[in-house]
Amino acid sequence: MKTLATLSLILFAVIFTGCDETKKVIDVAGSVQLTGSYTVTALNGKKLVNTTNPTFTMSALDNSFRGTTGCNSVFGNYTIDLYAINFGDLAVSEKFCTEKEIMKTERDFLDALNNAGSYALENGILTLYSKTDRSVLLSAKKDEK
Repeated sequence: MKTLATLSLILFAVIFTGCDETKKVIDVAGSVQLTGSYTVTALNGKKLVNTTNPTFTMSALDNSFRGTTGCNSVFGNYTIDLYAINFGDLAVSEKFCTEKEIMKTERDFLDALNNAGSYALENGILTLYSKTDRSVLLSAKKDEK
């Protein structure tokens, strides 16, 4: 009976350790998949027109995020947990741009990053979804190299 209990305990530990390692591999693969430069094409479901589109770069090497809002620079880190994404504390330069449209785009872009809860990357289009209601916050086209 002791042997059966010991064997069951070892089997249980191997299964859960294996699942944790599988999750880590999936997270790293997702981060590598996201690596690259992007140009934002839509915010809150509305295509960006007549404005300087925000751009950003994501790197799997250190999970860093760097970009421009169209006016200011932004940088920080992101974390991935399967298909969940979270942008940590983002730092933004404080240059004031006189065009109201650019400032509105900047605010919408930063709000999208702060409220993102999950993502999808299909056919070179990154989509960030809201963590509260899964509405589309941002669409960005991955730049081809």
